Amino acid sequence: MTANDHGGRGLALAQPRAQDPRARSVDRAAVERAACDLLLAVGADVEADALKETPRRVADAYAELLTPQPFRATTFPNTDAYDELIVAQAIPFHSLCMHHLLPFHGVAHIGYLPGERILGLSKLGRVVEFFSRDLQIQERLTTQIAGWLERELEPKGVGVVLEAEHLCMSLRGVQKLGARTVTSALRGLVRDDPRTRQEFLTLTTRSFHDK
Repeated sequence: MTANDHGGRGLALAQPRAQDPRARSVDRAAVERAACDLLLAVGADVEADALKETPRRVADAYAELLTPQPFRATTFPNTDAYDELIVAQAIPFHSLCMHHLLPFHGVAHIGYLPGERILGLSKLGRVVEFFSRDLQIQERLTTQIAGWLERELEPKGVGVVLEAEHLCMSLRGVQKLGARTVTSALRGLVRDDPRTRQEFLTLTTRSFHDK
């Protein structure tokens, strides 16, 4: 999809409300102290040369992983009255499991059935990244992406499928390396119209098996 700025409309992504966990500011000094305490608790020598900078690096990593970057969701008039699915497949993402503070990572497939406006394709990746930078569970991440598209774009339908490997399952507990969890959120005609639903699910299933 190509579009120029003429006729485009930039919709600023609303800043999270104060009670929203994404509105947090990461206290790097406190994270450094906590990381140092954790190293001591697991019996590490925090004075060892290899570990002296580890608390700072941990603070930097969490600040990056938990700080979403606002963006402008630029939309354009659907002047050609395009009425078929628009699907972006295999958008990479990573997030932090809120239950174990371990990463989960995978790909997102996002599709929508446009109404009066269409969205710049790069913004589909931006919205995935925005909601991924949080203490998350995959189910909530899936519905947050779908809900944002509904609110900002007002399409005729939305489909979101996430496939992810959770390190809290791969590296601990049952230790099933490579196991993937799939979640979906289907809205509007992508859920209610059998032809559109099947087309979207076929496209996302094909992407999964072709990798």
